[in-house]
Amino acid sequence: MAKPKVFVSYDHSEDVLYKRLLQAWDANPDFDFDFDSRGPDTPIDSTAAGPIKAALAVKMKSATHLLVLVGALSSKSRWMNWEIDRAKTVRCPPETRCGEACKDNTTPAGLLKRRHSVGYEL
Repeated sequence: MAKPKVFVSYDHSEDVLYKRLLQAWDANPDFDFDFDSRGPDTPIDSTAAGPIKAALAVKMKSATHLLVLVGALSSKSRWMNWEIDRAKTVRCPPETRCGEACKDNTTPAGLLKRRHSVGYEL
C-alpha cells in the first residue's frame, strides 16, 4: 500500500504554530512524516503568483488527502481560499478533513460546500 500523501492548507502568515508543529513531526525520527514547509509569500494577485499556483496544483493532484487547518483568520486568507477552490478542480483528494484551532474560528466558505469536510477542534 502506498504511503498517504497529504496536502495541508493553512494560513502561512498567521498560523505559525501549526507550521512549527508539522516541522517538529518532520524532525522526529519516530514519525514517518515528511513536511515541505514552503509556502507562498507572494501576493495572490501579483504577476509572480502564476508559477506558484501551478506548482501548488501539481502537489494537490499528487495528494491522497487534503487537510485544511482553520485558524482565526483562515477564512480571510486569499491563498487558502484559492487552494480550496483549486483543489475542487484538479481532482480533489477523496479524503478532506478540516481541523479548527478553536470552535469560534470561521470556516472558509469553500469548505462549507464540501460533502467530505469534517470539522473538529484541534
